[in-house]
Parts: sequence; structure tokens; C-alpha cells
Amino acid sequence: MSHTAPQSEDKAETTVAEDNRWRDAMTRIVSGSWLVSLGAVVLAVLAGSIMIIVTDPGVQAASQYFFSRPGDTFAAMGTAVGGAYYALFIGAVWDFRATDFAGGIRPLTQSLTMATPLIMAGLGVALGFRAGLFNIGGRGQMLAAAAGAGWIGFGLDMPWPWHMLLAMLVGILAGALWAGIAGLLKALTGAHEVIVTIMLNYVAFYLISYLLATPGLLQAPGSSNPKTPPMKSTAIMPDLLGSQYNLHLGFVFALLAVAFVWWLLNRSAMGFAFRAVGENPAAARVAGIDVPKNTVYVMLIAGALVGLAGVTQVLGTVTTGFSSDIDAGIGFDAITVALLGGSQPVGVLFAAILFGAFKAGGSLMQAAEGVPIEIVLVVQSLIVLFIAAPPLVRAVFRLPQPGAKPKKRPKRSARRKEVAA
Repeated sequence: MSHTAPQSEDKAETTVAEDNRWRDAMTRIVSGSWLVSLGAVVLAVLAGSIMIIVTDPGVQAASQYFFSRPGDTFAAMGTAVGGAYYALFIGAVWDFRATDFAGGIRPLTQSLTMATPLIMAGLGVALGFRAGLFNIGGRGQMLAAAAGAGWIGFGLDMPWPWHMLLAMLVGILAGALWAGIAGLLKALTGAHEVIVTIMLNYVAFYLISYLLATPGLLQAPGSSNPKTPPMKSTAIMPDLLGSQYNLHLGFVFALLAVAFVWWLLNRSAMGFAFRAVGENPAAARVAGIDVPKNTVYVMLIAGALVGLAGVTQVLGTVTTGFSSDIDAGIGFDAITVALLGGSQPVGVLFAAILFGAFKAGGSLMQAAEGVPIEIVLVVQSLIVLFIAAPPLVRAVFRLPQPGAKPKKRPKRSARRKEVAA
């Protein structure tokens, strides 16, 4: 007995130390300044430019006679990079080729449409980060929400807007409950939410695949394809700017979600408890905050936000029926959006719009300039890489390290003495 107790204590201390190291590392990543996020984007774009240059046929042809006419190679490089990012801009922000305002603004509306689910899912991940939790289960939560909202959307007959609102409510609750499983296991057993949420992603995917392949459940009647029937018109989110644009009411809900999360974190007692648990769970416990209960609350609200992203996919974007790929990678992209936005609601909003622009403009960049769409994905991945290494970004751009004291400049008298000596 005398040997067992010290070994148990050492094991517990080692577990706590490992958890603290993980938490500290994540805190440093999440709490980076907006300059670090901007620097990460710049470095990623520069790396993408290099890849564009390497893969461009014109550059490859001009490089064969580089030593005799180097100007041709540099001109080809400029044309390749400039043409690629110009195509990205006109495909994501403004189409200079359009003859009217309606045509010119269409790329921006497409970017906002792409950003809509990213805003909501990013908020769900960011809220977890602020509370010291790592919600990696966006895919599963979106699938659960899509199944709930979709079942109401095509299975009931109700007038608008009650049909749409009921479908939204069911989808949000499904996402919240799916994330709540991870929160409950974390609170009761100490199970790490990263492992649990990743496993729940697989559970949700295969469960939805089964439901979509089973007649009488989610599969469209009379069809052998694993796809749902189309949503009824009374459940669909209406267009904001008319049928000529894809931007729908979900974008308004995304903006409301940003305002809600900002208020929750900065103006509510519950948000203060979330932030206290995220900063130091031990100190929060000493201050009388119920850490397990707040863990469950965080995951429920985070899952609801991610679930809202799944709802907008079903009722706003893919209204003709959906399959098991309805999440479209948004659950994982939301992690990048939350990191780039510094886990701040407004930061998440702008980061999601940036990634929506990448998605909207990437296809035109590929079609017009022949740039592989995978380069856009590599740029997004590099943004995560650079954000995960704030010291590297700070070193490249000579940004001050957090907590570092500015160097005092020597007084003039002291400098004169040094010069005289």
C-alpha cells in the first residue's frame, strides 16, 4: 500500500502536467494577435505564389533559356502569379468584366454564401477554444443537424415560416445533443474531447449513411441512391437579393450568431465562467465555478452553432436533397477559421469571409488560368501551419514577442561616452 499511493500520485501529477502543456500550447496559438493572423495569410499566399510559378507551363518554358534571356522568365512569373490572383479576385469579390452592377457584385455574394456555414461552424469551434475545449467534431455535429433539419424539411407539411423555423430548431438541437455527448463524457469521466469528437464524427457519418440507404428513413422514396428527397418550399430559406443570387437568409442568421457569441463571451456571467474555465480550470474551481457543468454547457452551445451551419446547408444551399457529404469539409475548415480569427467572434466572421472567397474564386482561377484548385487548399493548410507557429511568423515579420519588454534606448550622454571611449 505504501508503494501504490506514491505511484498513483505521480501518475496523476504526470497526467495533469501533460494536460496543462496541451492547454498552454493551444492557448498560445488561439490568443495570437491579429498581426500574427495577417502574417500567416501573407506567408501562405507567398508560398502559394511559389507553387503557381513552379506549376505554370509558361514559366517552365521560359526557364529553359533563363541564362540567355532571364527577363522572359521573370515576366512569365509575374504573369502567372498576377493572372492567378486576378482571377481569384474577380471570382470572389468583383467581376470587372460585367457590364452592370448586378453582374459585378455576384462574386461577392457567392463568397458570402460560401462563408455562411463557415461563420457558424467557426463560432462553435472558437467558443470551445475560449473555454479550453477542442471541438474537433464539427463534421459529426453538422451531419446530425442536417439529418434532423432534413427530416423535418421534406417530411412535414406546414406553412412558411413555421416549417423552416421548426426544421431549424430540430437541426440545432440535434447538433447540440451530438456535441453534448462529448461534453458529458468529459465532465463525468475526464475523456478527452478531441478523441471523443473525432470518434463521434465516424459514428455520425456511418449512421447517416445507413439512414440514407434505408427506404422509409432518409432515403428518397423509389430511389436507390443514398440521397434524401428535396426540401419542401415552405422549409427553404428565401433568397436575400433575388433568385439571380445564391445568398440566402442563412447569412442573416450567421450575423446574428456572431452578435450572440460576442454578447455571450463579453457581456454575460455564463461567458465569464467559460473564459475563466478556459484560462485556468483550477482557479475557476477555487472561485466557485462548476467546471464540469460549464464544460457541458460549452459543448451544447458549440454544437448548436455548428448544427446551425448544417441547417443552412440543407435549407439554404443544397435544397434538392443531400447525401452523406453534406458537410463539404466545413467541419474541419471551421478549425482553421477559428484559429485565423483568434477565437474572437468578429475575427471568425472575417476569417470565414476570406475562406469563402478562396472557395468562390478558386474555381475561376482554375478555369481561367489553369491553376490547380489544390493550390488554394494548400494555401489554407499553410495558414493553419503558420498560425500554429506564432514565433515563426513573429520572427519573419520582426513582430514583438508577447510579454517581451521593449529595449530601452541608451541615453544621449551614455552614447557620447561610448563614442568618446
